[in-house]
Amino acid sequence: MNIVKRHCVTRAAVAAGMIVLSSTLALNAALAQDKTYTMKMTLPTLNDPSYFFAKNYAAALEKDSGGRIKTEIYPASQLGSIPRQIEGTQFGAIQCALIPPEFFVGVDERFEVMAAPGLVDSMDHGQRLAADPAVKKLMLGLGADKGLHGVALFMNSPSSVIAKAPIRHLADFKGKKIRVLASQFQTQAIARLGATPVAMTLGDVVPAMQQGAIDGAIGGIVVWTPMHFQDAAKYVTETGQPAVYAIVEVSKTWYDALPADLQKIVDSDAAAGQAAIGPVASEIVNKARKGWTDTGGELISLPGDEQADMMKTFSSVGADVSKTKPLLNDAYKIVTDAAQRTK
Repeated sequence: MNIVKRHCVTRAAVAAGMIVLSSTLALNAALAQDKTYTMKMTLPTLNDPSYFFAKNYAAALEKDSGGRIKTEIYPASQLGSIPRQIEGTQFGAIQCALIPPEFFVGVDERFEVMAAPGLVDSMDHGQRLAADPAVKKLMLGLGADKGLHGVALFMNSPSSVIAKAPIRHLADFKGKKIRVLASQFQTQAIARLGATPVAMTLGDVVPAMQQGAIDGAIGGIVVWTPMHFQDAAKYVTETGQPAVYAIVEVSKTWYDALPADLQKIVDSDAAAGQAAIGPVASEIVNKARKGWTDTGGELISLPGDEQADMMKTFSSVGADVSKTKPLLNDAYKIVTDAAQRTK
């Protein structure tokens, strides 16, 4: 074969190779567009703002991804206790968790900073604080090296204390065993009222109260009413402190395996959900308060002077908890500065 023929054959082979490569790339791209990804969402609650966020987020993801992301929602700890839900999300067995950030302290102690008492004085203030760019950067970035990708943060409800016997005055806290979330900001605050803090996940609260292991629990009316806690206790004292937040964490392993366009949808739909949740959360709180009294429960407020005394008692908790921990102290400063900005 002469040189000209060999050159023509070589060019033809290269061209054929390029066609095959192009076809392969096109096929792979088409397959990537056809592949579906399942997102299992887990949360410990039901019919509260976190649950409504999950439903709206799931619908948006399926719509905006053209069905390439399939969502499944598992409320009321159907996928296990809160620690198991967090571990499952870290390792990719669960793809999304909506849980109060304090429960992630085993991942990074800075997660508990949103539980500092006295940060916010209303639901609207709480949502503005969650939307502050410095706070979002801090909170959603935690856990990135531990298998978590944060996508949203919002205030779920103000705190209240459910109890078997009415707590009408600060003195009524003395000697009580009160369930708290896993946060020193809560344990120190409740201890300063003369009560004994007992860290406990939500699923254990009702049996613990029924068996007398605890006398009451800190949480939100948006949990007490829809999850029928009146079966265990009918008195709720609305202290308002601390704010109960929810953080939305996506499994980083799962997220990193998504095509870039779906990663963008996961992030942007969560951000849109956070921006929209404020009025919905406030409405759910109001309905839950009415629902509590409609079913025979009682809502209690401390006398005004005692509420003020409680806030004075709580005022130094955040600084005292964080002062010996540089990273936590820096996080506390970021959040408290933002709380002042967003009043």
